Parts: sequence; structure tokens; C-alpha cells
Amino acid sequence: MAVDTIRTQSARHPAPLDGAPTRLQERITTAWPVKTAKASEVERVVSVLVRAFRADPALRWCYPGAAQYRAHFPDFVRAFAGRAFEHGTAYGVNDYAGAALWLPPGVHPDDDALTALIERTVPPQDQEEVFAVFEQMAAYHPSEPHWYLALIGVEPALQGKGYGSALLEPVLSACDRDRIPAYLESSNPTNVPFYERHGFALLGTVQVGASPPIFPMVREPR
Repeated sequence: MAVDTIRTQSARHPAPLDGAPTRLQERITTAWPVKTAKASEVERVVSVLVRAFRADPALRWCYPGAAQYRAHFPDFVRAFAGRAFEHGTAYGVNDYAGAALWLPPGVHPDDDALTALIERTVPPQDQEEVFAVFEQMAAYHPSEPHWYLALIGVEPALQGKGYGSALLEPVLSACDRDRIPAYLESSNPTNVPFYERHGFALLGTVQVGASPPIFPMVREPR
């Protein structure tokens, strides 16, 4: 679930990338400084994502109360996309004005932790719809190996400056070099055109009951 809060941003800034896609450079040269998050910086990544997603339609459907959201969304980040930290594919831009958590081919969210989190934090009457949303999302994932943009977000006051494009660049460059698709789900319809400008194509719509629509998208290598 590449739930995202980035808003429309400027055109991508191409930057060459050396090395295998699972061992990406710690720093990538773009118009904005992008770096791989270190273990000591996990909390900074989680914090910027909490601020970036505070008005996200899908996340606030799961956690409508402000206190509920602040209490549980950090655990969601770790369960859903935390394996990016383990694989060196968690990125920050311009001193963590934004962050992106990419899951490499063959790496998936922690389903057990995610299930336990939903059962613990979502009201029982809403859990069936929440789990059904995740099932629909899973059905759209490409069957072949692919990079998965699980989470991307930029500080609300700093959106629109090109940080989202910079956070996409290292992995999209690797995808093009190695002929591997990239996949995401946009949880905010206003971001769909942004992803389309970066080569993603809309696959359909995920929507269950009262849930807001989520838009699965795939990008074939260029």
C-alpha cells in the first residue's frame, strides 16, 4: 500500500545509479540530497511520515481520531514498510524533509505484525472492511519480481518542491537499468497525475464499503 502524501511536485531529476538494486548507494546525486536512512535515523523517518500522512484519506479512515492516529500510525509504518530499513532501501531527502520506504523484489510487509496491529487498534466492526481493502490491494501486485513503494511522504509545509521526485529517482533508475517494474498504491487521488508523469499507469481502484478509493499503479521499465 504505497499510501502517500506528496502533492504535485516538479519534474524528476535524473541521476545515474551504480551497484546492485539491493545495495543502492548511500547517497544519490540529485537536485536534492537523498540518502539511505541509517538505523539511528529510523525515528526521524517515522516522524516525518506521521506528519505527512495526518490528512491522508485512507489512513484517517482507519484512524479517524487525532490521538488514535498519532498513537498507532508509527506502528503501522514499521509493520507495513519497516523492512525497507533492514534492506537499506529507506530514503530521506534534504535532511528528512521527506522520506520513502521502498521494498525490494521478494520483500513484503510484515503480514503477521500488520494483522495483529489491525486487530488491536481498529474497532472490531471495521476490521472486515480494512482486511478486505488489503486483500484487494494484494490482487493488483505484479506477479513478476518488482519494487514496491510502500510509503512516501513529505513535510506538509515543504510539499511541491520536488522532494517526491527525488525520493522516486534512485529506485526508478535501478528499475530501468535492471528491467524490473515498480508498483505502488496511491491513497490520495490528487497524487495520481504525479505518478503518471513518472511513468506509472493506473490499474484500477480499490474500494470496500465506506473506505476511500485507493489507486494501484504500475511502472514498466523504460
